[in-house]
Amino acid sequence: MSNDSLFLIDIDKILREKAPKYYKYIPAFLVAYLKRIVHQEELNVFLHESQDKKGVDFLEASLSFLDMKIELRGEENLPKEGLYTFVSNHPLGGQDGVALGYVLGSRYKGKVKYLVNDLLMNLQGLAPLCIPINKTGKQGRDFPLMVEAGFRSDNQLIMFPAGICSRRHKGVIKDLQWTKTFVVKSVESQRDIVPIHFGGRNSNFFYNLANLCKFLGIKFNIAMLYLADEMFKNRHKTFTVTIGKPIPWQTFDKSKTPLQWAEYVRDIVYKL
Repeated sequence: MSNDSLFLIDIDKILREKAPKYYKYIPAFLVAYLKRIVHQEELNVFLHESQDKKGVDFLEASLSFLDMKIELRGEENLPKEGLYTFVSNHPLGGQDGVALGYVLGSRYKGKVKYLVNDLLMNLQGLAPLCIPINKTGKQGRDFPLMVEAGFRSDNQLIMFPAGICSRRHKGVIKDLQWTKTFVVKSVESQRDIVPIHFGGRNSNFFYNLANLCKFLGIKFNIAMLYLADEMFKNRHKTFTVTIGKPIPWQTFDKSKTPLQWAEYVRDIVYKL
């Protein structure tokens, strides 16, 4: 693979392309700070060294790079056959996705797909496992078809219905409201839903920053810039992943709205 086709993180290039009018006015110390908080150098070394790894092999290399261990509970609840929608809380924004992809990808011989932010498609090792989500532009118009194709495929699906990682509200760290897509599409494709709880948290700094931005009415998700830094803070740790019993798709009848059913599953996840 040529280095030209290898995705590497380049803060200078991103700023030049995203803010061409302002790029020359951005102070050098701020650019250096951004490179540091996204761990540009360290991540690029990893991406270069793992450029030939794809799918589950890339996830295994990521686990090794993060020196991350998984304590798996409820493994007996993982179905041996059939197609399922696996849904989880999203406490970290990095390690949780890597870990679940590895656990389920290993179990189901790589036949898994994430529904994820389309930015992750840039990671060539991860791209084969992704159905990208970006609800703007042309890709946004294709989004329903891509989701439909994912649910109609012979892959197990992994979803984080909150969309963004957990926030702290009144001292409690929890996902924001879950979207209903996983309920609606699982019923349509007759997939049972497997609830998963991932144990972990980000730093107080991360939650305080997210809450400050919300208080100030800042629409841009500034906290997202710090997810790589949070990932590095969470290195060398063991995380507990708890698998719940599959919930039959027939459960999700008209007695609740899809959004209420999504909340129902979210509550089950937090009781695991």
